[in-house]
Amino acid sequence: MACSRYAKYQSPQKGTVFETRPQFRYDKPVYWDSMSLKTPILFLVFNRPETTRRVFDAIKLAKPARLFVAADGPRTEIPSDLEKCERTRNILAEVDWDCQVLTLFREKNLGCRKAVSSAIDWFFENVEEGIVLEDDCLPSSSFFEYCQNLLEFYRHDKRVMQVCGLNVLMQWNGTGHSYFFSNYGPVWGWASWKRAWKYYDVDMKVWPEIRQNKIYEDFCQNSEEAKHRLDIYDKVYSREIDTWDYQWGFAKMINHGLSIIPSVNLISNIGFTGDATHTTSGDSPYSNMDVLDLCLSLDHPKYMIRDCAADMRYLNDFMGVKPAGNSLGMKLHHLLQRALKS
Repeated sequence: MACSRYAKYQSPQKGTVFETRPQFRYDKPVYWDSMSLKTPILFLVFNRPETTRRVFDAIKLAKPARLFVAADGPRTEIPSDLEKCERTRNILAEVDWDCQVLTLFREKNLGCRKAVSSAIDWFFENVEEGIVLEDDCLPSSSFFEYCQNLLEFYRHDKRVMQVCGLNVLMQWNGTGHSYFFSNYGPVWGWASWKRAWKYYDVDMKVWPEIRQNKIYEDFCQNSEEAKHRLDIYDKVYSREIDTWDYQWGFAKMINHGLSIIPSVNLISNIGFTGDATHTTSGDSPYSNMDVLDLCLSLDHPKYMIRDCAADMRYLNDFMGVKPAGNSLGMKLHHLLQRALKS
């Protein structure tokens, strides 16, 4: 039995079926039901029982053999947190399949930066590879096995540091394969290895050296991105921004790490609400994006080169960084400056 490149996906909440026109065919059928996932999952939760329930139900369909759950503690200045955090944690008691559940429940609130980074540290102290899902990242049914397949396929290839589930372009068939490579890597549903996470430093201790020598310009596509990253990394380094994910992107950049992006979107962020920590605007075009499913007989690229066109779209549309000058000119100018100094 053959299967189309994109398969039907039925949302367990809304009952809506999305279907795309078949473009490529494979010999192996898509297999969704009665899955028992070998790859461990880290589930990051906090105080949103409604979104946590929907993502948990998706995890439940995958039946992972090991489930790690990390929860930050309630904020003392917000009385409603205590009840919401308790309701959220109680959902995890509903694991009814053969599964080892490990928990890291914080009594006090650590904040986004410390709570999430330390939770992922804890995860990769216990596993060699795994999937990371936050409480507002609802995956399509093929997301889990897609991650599992690619974690195994690139297990020993240090050029790849992350497997992403989100494709902000919805569909991108620039290479004609099941996925493509990128210098960027969104963290709304992703997977990685201990070998890659070891480069993560929440404090970005090397940033002053990178900044002083303007090395950050070397991994930027144009001068506007360089300005953007200078501003963001300064704020993260000084702790003006309480977050963990910019540091992960920084670690990949300075180690030439590639991310894998699926040719279709596999993650819907359902957390664009007023009670969110960062994604508060429900009007965002990236709120509640439709998801599709990949045929799990993956068509692997025969080369490992980032898709520059897709990266530029990501930079312009998702990050909101528009080119204002000649990026090639900027790089040549920077190289000339270095040559004169040497």
